[in-house]
Amino acid sequence: MIENKKKPNPIDIHVGSRIRLRRTMLGMSQEKLGESLGITFQQIQKYEKGTNRVGASRLQNISSILNVPVSFFFEDAPGDHTGGLTGMAEASSSNYVVDFLSSSEGLQLNRAFVKISDPKVRRKVVELVKALAAEADTD
Repeated sequence: MIENKKKPNPIDIHVGSRIRLRRTMLGMSQEKLGESLGITFQQIQKYEKGTNRVGASRLQNISSILNVPVSFFFEDAPGDHTGGLTGMAEASSSNYVVDFLSSSEGLQLNRAFVKISDPKVRRKVVELVKALAAEADTD
């Protein structure tokens, strides 16, 4: 039982990864988020890794600063309702998105894409990327 307490809860890890995802999407540093909350960047690191659990009032403050609803942090969270393998698949999928958006290219692509206001142009960009990905698969 003692070992279990040292291991972060999967929900805490997920919430932390979503905090990191949103913070990096906004181009905000851990220091800046910490300053806004009156805590150190080390505490933000612990939240983002899931090492420390984020309290309800703190999560409400974070959602306000990052301009997302609190529910954003729980989207695609692993849970009992999904059942064993599905939950793990969803967690892997979410980690892939977080990893992508944490990369330099992912951030650049995301920031540029959200600046495109015309929905038709956005769809064309998605079609282009899919075509390029399909072309790469055939090589």
